[in-house]
Amino acid sequence: MPEFLNREDIHAFRDLVLSLSGQDVSRCIQCGKCSSGCPIAYEMEHLPNQIIRFIQLNMQEKALHSDTFWLCAVCETCSVRCPESIDIAGIMDALRKICRERGIKPGDSRIARFNEIFLDSIKRNGRVYELGLVMKYNLATAQPFKDASLGPVMFSKGKLKVSPDKVRDPNSVRTIFSKAKTFIASKLKD
Repeated sequence: MPEFLNREDIHAFRDLVLSLSGQDVSRCIQCGKCSSGCPIAYEMEHLPNQIIRFIQLNMQEKALHSDTFWLCAVCETCSVRCPESIDIAGIMDALRKICRERGIKPGDSRIARFNEIFLDSIKRNGRVYELGLVMKYNLATAQPFKDASLGPVMFSKGKLKVSPDKVRDPNSVRTIFSKAKTFIASKLKD
């Protein structure tokens, strides 16, 4: 016998995304402008408008087990192109938050590893230390010399620094991470 959903169940996932991102996906008209403008859409398993549709249809498993939002560069091209002024990049961010809280990792383990190294760099320095990020990621993915030929070129152009730039008060960054974790946990319990 099929299980019927009541109104709250049908909109529970949409409402969770709304509470985390402030974006109501029910306003999406599925025009596809977000997907056609996305610079990395060719890498994505599902296009941004498809992820929005999964949320609209309460297809949590499909949405949360897609690598699309893990690959999102948060360049905001999708958000700028949206005729309904929906912050799609913010929605992708909300999906990452939900997954992190629920322990759902991307299907491609390299994506999760990159995100962990990236966030760790920000926690330590208050900003991304590019050289450290690339070195740690390449070691973690067993490709230690993958970008070695790019290093000298980037150093000569001043694009890479040997040591990381740090913010004046690294404890304030740690406090932000701590508060964000508490805030996300409370939103997910609601």
